Amino acid sequence: MDDRGLDRDGTIAREGSLDRVSTEFAPVVEAFRRRVVGTFVRLHSAYLYGSVPRGTALPGTSDLDALLALHDEPTDADRREAGRIEDALDREFPQINGAGIQLDSARTLLSDAERHDGGFFVACLCTPLLGPDLAEHLPRYRPTSVLARETNGDLGALLPDWRKRAAEVTDRERQTLSRTVARRIVRTGFTLVMPRWGGWTSDLARSAELFGHYYPDRRQQMRTAARTAREPTADPAILAMLIDDLAPWLAAEYTATHGERTPRP
Repeated sequence: MDDRGLDRDGTIAREGSLDRVSTEFAPVVEAFRRRVVGTFVRLHSAYLYGSVPRGTALPGTSDLDALLALHDEPTDADRREAGRIEDALDREFPQINGAGIQLDSARTLLSDAERHDGGFFVACLCTPLLGPDLAEHLPRYRPTSVLARETNGDLGALLPDWRKRAAEVTDRERQTLSRTVARRIVRTGFTLVMPRWGGWTSDLARSAELFGHYYPDRRQQMRTAARTAREPTADPAILAMLIDDLAPWLAAEYTATHGERTPRP
């Protein structure tokens, strides 16, 4: 993998590996594995993603992020079980700042509608942990405008809910919301310029700097977003800047550059 996150053929290399999980987080991964095997009888496969399999996780700061692909569509009971595992891991392991488990069906992740969103996520951003790897049935991906549009082309649709939540939250909830909003904005900012740069990164600070190279007038705002994604804040002024200024501009620029995201069923 080169400095732009590509394999020799110019496709996006899969980031993360179980070999990169640090000794501090290895017990968390093993506990997650045991609980999943003992809980989900309809499991097709399980994956890790984020900083833990990339080897960049910080004890006490980083989350454990995982995806479970089921043979059938997830039920409410499945979501309750996932929530119980999240809570148990968070209580047992102080080295994680919470656990997040996404649920989906293998069929949905392999569908044409998800080819450049959920499919890309599995094939390039997820590290196999259990079961057969869905990536074997997915294409190799390149940093194209189509990939940009289908992965992050829905920022504008998120704004009404973010604004509603921002008007109602407590200080602690605002801190959590600021992290969610900032992460999404930085990733959207990076994928806006991804085809021009010609590569892939999940590093938030690097994403902000790459964005700033193409949009210097918005560089400082994106740096603030990247910092907030790593160190969330309850400052209402920062959240307002993200939601009411940077995000609307970014959503409009994204659509003008890459077009409208394909509607999902």
